Amino acid sequence: MNAPTPYLLFPMGTAREALTFYGDVFGCAVQLHTLEDFHRTDGPADGIAHGYLVNGPVELFAADASGEEPSFRCEGMMLSLLGAAAPSTLHAWFSRLSDGGRIVAPLEARPWGASDGQVIDRYGVHWLIGFEGDESG
Repeated sequence: MNAPTPYLLFPMGTAREALTFYGDVFGCAVQLHTLEDFHRTDGPADGIAHGYLVNGPVELFAADASGEEPSFRCEGMMLSLLGAAAPSTLHAWFSRLSDGGRIVAPLEARPWGASDGQVIDRYGVHWLIGFEGDESG
């Protein structure tokens, strides 16, 4: 791993659903380890102690918050996928992430020549998605 990778603590019982959703959005596998797998007793046995996206275009770790750990809240930060894939793929990701979420700014051409948009997905993660140039780029 050569760059920072987000590690999100979701409310207990939602990490499995969130990671499965992201695996579907980004077309990759998901690896999940339960609290029971790690011999932890600070939550339900099927709670997620550690999970991540496998061999996909986006790196992301997540777990269920347990005990006194606070859950993830996103304020003043976005996960940026600027130029991370072809424009058609970025549009598809934007559409999928907005399903059940909220579009902050539509993915569209901007006056400076790039296209971008922002969405807060159904799990509260704020994404910035965009690309330089035209749709064929």
